[in-house]
Amino acid sequence: MKKILIAAMVMCLALPMWGQSKSVNLKKDAKKIQKKEVSKKDVTPDGEKVKLYDENIDAMEQIDRAIDQARESGRFVICQVGGNWCPWCLRFANFITDNKEIADLIEKHFVYIHVNYSKENKNEEAMKRLGNPARFGFPVLVILDEDGHVMHIQNSSYLEEEKSYSHKKVLDFFQNWTREAIEELK
Repeated sequence: MKKILIAAMVMCLALPMWGQSKSVNLKKDAKKIQKKEVSKKDVTPDGEKVKLYDENIDAMEQIDRAIDQARESGRFVICQVGGNWCPWCLRFANFITDNKEIADLIEKHFVYIHVNYSKENKNEEAMKRLGNPARFGFPVLVILDEDGHVMHIQNSSYLEEEKSYSHKKVLDFFQNWTREAIEELK
């Protein structure tokens, strides 16, 4: 218990130090943030450290861009809603990028974005557009079709296993929401 409290204190002290920047390589950044490997070389040209969730981005525009990409590529959009303040959000991002099978499945079938929800920026308009997913806790995954319609909202706690996530549950979730899986049902 003492170790958990110390880890939580370290996390609370470390979070404010991360700058506000749009990340270019989200997979790489998610791993570094989760493993606390953000170093001097992982900064923006302005000298700010990278973040997985960008509190300053217009979430509505971010979602629109993802929908455009999905439409052009024949994929669905997955919005991982959460924030840099949320250890489970960072843990999930790290989990899906560390596992090659899951990472490859996501890359092939989805346009994946991280939509910020924080005290500083609740992105209320975007949250309404996504079906008010915050009611499920964080992180929460929202699947959109190529027209931007909400197809599913996934409470990520159902994908957990002990102090991480279940490989089987996460893989099954993503496999069951590919275009091919949906079209099999028609």
